[in-house]
Amino acid sequence: MTLLTESTWPGKIFLDGWRPATGGDAAVVEPATGEELTRIGRAGPDDVVRAAQIAREAQAGWAALPHTERAAVLRRAGDLWARHADEVACWLTREAGSVPGKAQFEVGLVVQECYEAAALPSRAYGELLPSTEPRLSWAQRSPVGVVGVISPFNFPIILAVRSVAPALALGNAVILKPDPRTAVSGGVTVARVFEEAGLPPGVLQVLPGGVDAGEALIGEPPVRVISFTGSTAAGRRVGQLAAASLKRVHLELGGNSALVVLDDADLDRAVSAAAWGSYLHQGQICMTTGRHLVAERVYDEYVARLADKATHLPVGDPATGQVALGPLIDAGQRDKVHRLVTGTVEAGAKLAAGGEYDRLFYRPTVLADVTPDMPAYAEEVFGPVAPVLRFSTLDDAARLAADSEYGLSLGILTRDVMRGLALAQRIPTGVVHINDQTVNDEANVPFGGLGASGTGSRFGGAPANVDAFTDTRWVTVRGEIAPYPF
Repeated sequence: MTLLTESTWPGKIFLDGWRPATGGDAAVVEPATGEELTRIGRAGPDDVVRAAQIAREAQAGWAALPHTERAAVLRRAGDLWARHADEVACWLTREAGSVPGKAQFEVGLVVQECYEAAALPSRAYGELLPSTEPRLSWAQRSPVGVVGVISPFNFPIILAVRSVAPALALGNAVILKPDPRTAVSGGVTVARVFEEAGLPPGVLQVLPGGVDAGEALIGEPPVRVISFTGSTAAGRRVGQLAAASLKRVHLELGGNSALVVLDDADLDRAVSAAAWGSYLHQGQICMTTGRHLVAERVYDEYVARLADKATHLPVGDPATGQVALGPLIDAGQRDKVHRLVTGTVEAGAKLAAGGEYDRLFYRPTVLADVTPDMPAYAEEVFGPVAPVLRFSTLDDAARLAADSEYGLSLGILTRDVMRGLALAQRIPTGVVHINDQTVNDEANVPFGGLGASGTGSRFGGAPANVDAFTDTRWVTVRGEIAPYPF
């Protein structure tokens, strides 16, 4: 059985089954070639209203099922992702511009997300509390009801399922709005997997759409929690809209993560790690290494080695060749990247490698002699660009790394692990890796950023997922009605 070649979904949305969207349909375009791969339904606000009603009605029955049945659906979903890994990875390669290794990694991670979520229904859902009165007193965790998930284009499956899977496992209904640029891999695959896994009708709706659909989702009264992954600018807007409705919102936003290379680091391994951190998936990752802070003593050699590495990395269509980098998602993203690169060179930086593109294929770029006020260093590039800045002391490194509105990930490379840990304590981020680059993720770990990178670790790991997608209720029971003086 194939997962995505059914005749039921092209031009439609998953609204209690496959239905035409009120917003018509839109092309799904392969960024490497410009070819139209298929057409997908484009949800409008009316679709969101209908989905919220259906989800609210379906949620109670889903939550009331024995926990073993909910767990079984999540396990079957994990099995289905594994069984159809090659098919799904092919769509990630063509639709999102993923190189095959990245695509396979993403599918493998989503398998683990479902298996981790399958363990949530059997967790204790409350705790006994001491009371001054003769009664039982406990805190009980209950599903919030309906969860809205808004996911981006760069890792379209994992950044959807890491919210969808735990929210479902904990007894919620979910409305997923994937980015329309990756509506098949980030939307249709999710709908099809859970449909085949036996999720009851109405518990999951998948509505690809634009800003109007996203804002409608945030405003719908039945939707109690919004889980958003995307840019910081969009996240601020999501937060404002959610606050107006007094809704809980989980924001995983942008980053400009620093990789600090100390003077005792193994440069061969440091440069390899740094290239991976900056160029994986064309730099279109929130955790991408966006700032390279390098000790003065090894700075020149580091720049030379990184530039040589960048020059020899193959760039091209990941569906037809063995390449390290594929295309950027669209022309708008390419033009933003190039504007930041050229603006940084005009401000006095040295272009050590790259800085050129062919269609949507942007060469991996190294910018040397960068200062903190230059555009490609100060802003999130979201492209394959490595700005390199030198530092002379650990105090300088700590100050430079911490001097950013973002606080997502941090990497420190050194032979002296304790020195690296001590330095990390001075740099506020949600994630830190000693002797690794900044791009890491596992299904069982808490993940999130600080400052402009988001609202903390709201994803991953059982405690964070339970906090994210349940409410806490205080319950007491007495043997007889309590006596009162009036």
